[in-house]
Amino acid sequence: MLVYLGICAVLAFLAALLAAFFAVLPAPTIHIAFAAGAMPLVFGAIIHFVPVLTRTATPGRPLLLLPLVVQLAGIATPLALAGFLPGWSLHAAASMVSLAALILLVWITRRLRGTLGSPHPGARWYGAALLCLFFAVSLVPVWLAQPELGAALRLFHLHLNTLGFIGLAALGTLPVLLPTVLGRPDPDAAARLRRDLPIAAGGVVLVAAGAAGGHLVGTWLSLGGAVLLLWVVGKNLLAWRRTFGLAAIIGAGAAASLLAATTGLALLLLLGMAHGLGLIAARPAIASFVAAFLLPLVTGALSQLLPVWRHPGGNLPQRRILHERLAWGGRWRAVLFLAGGVWLAFDDLSGWLPVAIGMLLFAVQLLRGWVDRSETSDDNSCPH
Repeated sequence: MLVYLGICAVLAFLAALLAAFFAVLPAPTIHIAFAAGAMPLVFGAIIHFVPVLTRTATPGRPLLLLPLVVQLAGIATPLALAGFLPGWSLHAAASMVSLAALILLVWITRRLRGTLGSPHPGARWYGAALLCLFFAVSLVPVWLAQPELGAALRLFHLHLNTLGFIGLAALGTLPVLLPTVLGRPDPDAAARLRRDLPIAAGGVVLVAAGAAGGHLVGTWLSLGGAVLLLWVVGKNLLAWRRTFGLAAIIGAGAAASLLAATTGLALLLLLGMAHGLGLIAARPAIASFVAAFLLPLVTGALSQLLPVWRHPGGNLPQRRILHERLAWGGRWRAVLFLAGGVWLAFDDLSGWLPVAIGMLLFAVQLLRGWVDRSETSDDNSCPH
């Protein structure tokens, strides 16, 4: 399931880039990346990681299939926004995602209560991320029924989805995933996660409320929330530099991508503050979020996790080959994604070019890793 969701996310990102190239409307294009690509993968990752973080049993098959329901809704959303499906399908998709988020949130809450001892604080970040998604998607039928509220509710929805669902899930995962990539512990990671969740969640709420409220008060709320989030992101960057050193992080392909995603989020928060002050427009900021944060985040995470998901167990040759292939070029992809994200932030659509190159490089390495894996499997099956 996780391998399928990871590959589907890569295909969705490529489809979104293709849609951007053919000048498809921004809303369907962005939802291809977020709703059809990232959202099902995040659901699958949460279902996979929470039993590990809470030291509880693997969930039953019905919950394991939940990402497929989310994926179906995620595919329907851009199709409806582009006019290929009737308007009621947006209501149906939003209802499906809201229910799925609520089911997963209740499941996490029960797992936290059933943990022997203290659960890892990362699990609570997933709960907060799902709560943001639930409220964000629950607003869709409201603004469809009351168009006069549409502008404000869309902004609230947008920020709860990007900074809330994707952002909190990422910030809850990166302090654990990056040390895993490097094969070295971060002794302060759990303490940071425990302390920083209220700060980050509060920052998301302030940014979303401020963006929806508008005017002077809304601007100051958004700026205050961005500062809180920037504080959390900056603490992670400084802690990694102190614990691992930049050379070690940049030298590892997957880690370089994860560092780029975190750096990209910091830059995007600064750009968001500039948007709040009226210095840049909103649409380029959304494109920058995809390019400078979402793509390096997902490609970096998949570089580490996809080989493990595909080849569970010991350190198999197939796993090593796939890992080496996916990690190769991680530094260059990181540069391309960050450069493209900054480019797009200033409303220059040519910024999609380095982003597309970076994504195509990852897709090619994924394909090569799969081919090498198949050849290795064939060699191992031959008698000697």
